[in-house]
Parts: sequence; C-alpha cells; structure tokens
Amino acid sequence: MAITVDVMSTSSPGHTSAAPTGGIAAEGTVTDRLVEANRRYASVFADPGMDARPVLRVAVVACMDARLDLHAALGLQLGDCHTIRNAGGVVTDDVIRSLTISQRALGTRSVALIHHTGCGLESLTEEFRHDLEMEVGQRPAWAVESFRDVDQDVRQSMQRVRTSPFLLHTDDVRGFVFDVQTGLLREIDPA
Repeated sequence: MAITVDVMSTSSPGHTSAAPTGGIAAEGTVTDRLVEANRRYASVFADPGMDARPVLRVAVVACMDARLDLHAALGLQLGDCHTIRNAGGVVTDDVIRSLTISQRALGTRSVALIHHTGCGLESLTEEFRHDLEMEVGQRPAWAVESFRDVDQDVRQSMQRVRTSPFLLHTDDVRGFVFDVQTGLLREIDPA
C-alpha cells in the first residue's frame, strides 16, 4: 500500500494554487514556499510580548483536517488557547500528556473537544496498521483510533479526559462536532 498526497492540486475557497512568489522557482517544494512565507512574515513581525499561558485558559483538541480553521471558527486570537491537533481529534495518551502540561504548568482550566463531519477516520480501520506492517515490515505501535459514529467518539474522548488521573480540571470538558459544510458546531451530550 502506497500512501500519497497531492498537495499541489489541493484547492479550497479563498485559496489559490498559483505559482509561488518572492523568488521561489515554480519547481520549488511546498516547504520552500512555507519558508519564503515565513521570511515575509518575519520581516514585519513584532514580538507581542505574550507568555505561553493562554489568555482564555482553554485547550482545544481537534482534528488535523485542513478544512478546520479553528481560530476563525471559534473567534480566537493569537494567545487565547492551546491547540492540540491530531488525526480525528481523538484523545490519545499524547493528547493527555499535552493537556496535563497545559493544565498543570500553564494554567488552562477548560477543554473543548472538536471532531467534524466527513472525517477520514470514519473510512479507515485497524487494517490500516496491518497494511503498513506488510509494506514496511514493522507494525506501528499506535492505534488508528478509527470510528464509525462521530458523536460516540466525541463522548469517548470526553470520558477519557474526565477520567484521567493526571488532569486537575475536568469539570469544564465539552465536546462538539464541526459541520464542514455549514461551519457550525453541534454540541454532544456526554450521556
């Protein structure tokens, strides 16, 4: 099984895939374009004087899906929150690790969990790990964490956060499903 992604042809509303500007040749890599964009950003950057503690004392756990612009969707500004993203937005051991550091070392008290409609994890199975093992000769140590019911997976994620012995603040843990077609959040009842 070969896993490939064609990032050059990806397009979304408000996003153009025109040739890069600023001195990068058209045959430059996507990473070259990112580095050039950073140079432009840094040329006008002014240190905002913030520390690592989120102003709103909230951590947001969400899927890595490129269609989710979390700051825009949630009305967040730079410095407002910690954002933890992974495939599916599922609460794994590494998410608990990040949340623990966020709460215990950096003062967050609330957790918002955001899954979304049309998630790629709904079409994967643990067979994905088997296919990888056949291809590379080593079975991944991590689980795919695929799911069929997005609402139920949000509930499971809320439960994982609420029952973690490492987290100090589990009274304000809320879960949502972001609709990728309307941009609206739908809150999930934890029961």
